[in-house]
Amino acid sequence: MKNITVIGSGTMGNGIAHTFAQFGFNVSLVDISQPALDKALATISKNIDRQVAKGTVTETDKTNTLNNIKTFTALSEGAKNADLVVEAATENIEVKLNIFRELDKICPVNTILASNTSSISITKIGSVTKRADKVIGMHFMNPVPVMKLVEVIRGYSTSNEVNDLIFAISKKLNKVPVEVNDYPGFVANRILMPMINEAIYSLYEGVAGVEEIDTVMKLGMAHPMGPLQLADFIGLDVCLSILKVLHDGFGNPKYAPCPLLVNMVTAGHLGVKSGSGFYKYAAGSKELIVADRFRK
Repeated sequence: MKNITVIGSGTMGNGIAHTFAQFGFNVSLVDISQPALDKALATISKNIDRQVAKGTVTETDKTNTLNNIKTFTALSEGAKNADLVVEAATENIEVKLNIFRELDKICPVNTILASNTSSISITKIGSVTKRADKVIGMHFMNPVPVMKLVEVIRGYSTSNEVNDLIFAISKKLNKVPVEVNDYPGFVANRILMPMINEAIYSLYEGVAGVEEIDTVMKLGMAHPMGPLQLADFIGLDVCLSILKVLHDGFGNPKYAPCPLLVNMVTAGHLGVKSGSGFYKYAAGSKELIVADRFRK
């Protein structure tokens, strides 16, 4: 495998493209928006600069990584020669199904089609293709160039050969692949999202404030980041989408999203990406300031 297509140039997509390119793969980064692609390349360049400053890569490595990435606004051009496609589009099932229908028509018969979905069924995604045995989940963690874990999700029809290939390629990226089966939320988000939801409920019900909840989890449970700050980092809209998948998939009320989360997403307060969530985010500042709504 040498030619990798990454679909979606947002936070996860540009991180996945960065990682594959850094390890010598030819990467085609696809998005419907050229400005989004330009922004992604700028982000990748900035993130590599941080690696250079830390001494983990060289300026030559930076040049080689950027040279390994080509951008496309047409899926037909960006995916036609792919050995592996990693889809990292928005966490919306209809969007993903439409992408995989198109990929099945465009890509060579031996191309493996992977999704970076954090909760949507790989079996469902595979069912809209004629190669369900070659459809698999490859769920990276954010930030992709830093985090070691890749959840490898086997759909009902995913072959052993494809599973083994994705394990091997993950290890070439210096990642640690972990095999999980295809059930709502997989492992990471089945455990993480109810914790985040419970933290939001604790705030909603007045048990404690934003900083207090995050401090308890950081100092009491040794979490590097509190659950409310983490929710902001992930994106509150993404958290809500995953909770809906869990709630719909299991039919269990324990996965019902907190009304406060629903209201925040409806109001457009999505966390870091919108500049405000449980905390406020000023450009160029790393200081955590609780959002006005939640101040005492």
